[in-house]
Amino acid sequence: MAQALCEILKLENYEVDHFTDGLDGLEALESCIYDMVVLDVMLPGMNGYEIAKAARRKGITAPILMLTAKAELDDKVAGLDSGADDYLTKPFMTKELLARLRALSRRALGTLDQTLTFGDIVLEPGSLTLSCVTNSQSVRLSDKEYRILEYLISGNGQILTRELLAEKIWGFESEAEYNNVEVYMSFTRKKLAFVGAKTEIKAVRGVGYELRYEHV
Repeated sequence: MAQALCEILKLENYEVDHFTDGLDGLEALESCIYDMVVLDVMLPGMNGYEIAKAARRKGITAPILMLTAKAELDDKVAGLDSGADDYLTKPFMTKELLARLRALSRRALGTLDQTLTFGDIVLEPGSLTLSCVTNSQSVRLSDKEYRILEYLISGNGQILTRELLAEKIWGFESEAEYNNVEVYMSFTRKKLAFVGAKTEIKAVRGVGYELRYEHV
């Protein structure tokens, strides 16, 4: 069933990684590259309830849809109390699963759909527009340029590694080379310069990238 679900989700344009062991699944979740989780309760190594609890303790906020053959109310309550956002019992219709995932995705992206600001720049998610507040100059970004700035702003000043950005933007199992990150960093810097922003993307040697705003 898991393999069938993976194929269905890929057809719906989701990027999917599949883990058959609970411990492997939790380790993957700790990479913080996933936007949503479909989690079976009955797993070897660590069950779904334990994975959800551990993920929430570690600050992982990705929405979790719990799958189980158990339909009793107490089991549903246990799943939600463990940290799951929604609960689906087997057997289920594929249409219902996809609808639940779309709902969770909209809920998860609620904050990311809002305008993002940092220093003297503003990101508009609907139009993928970068603007500078000091001169009202704006430019449209490519999807990957937008996501680079989105992750840097959402990182609250943290240094993001090249590896993390590659996984977030190109996917966990993507064959994209890490120099793709450097290429798109160059593109994004040019867009920042084009709008006249004082906000800059700085490379921290041997570590990664961060946003800096040095107002003079």
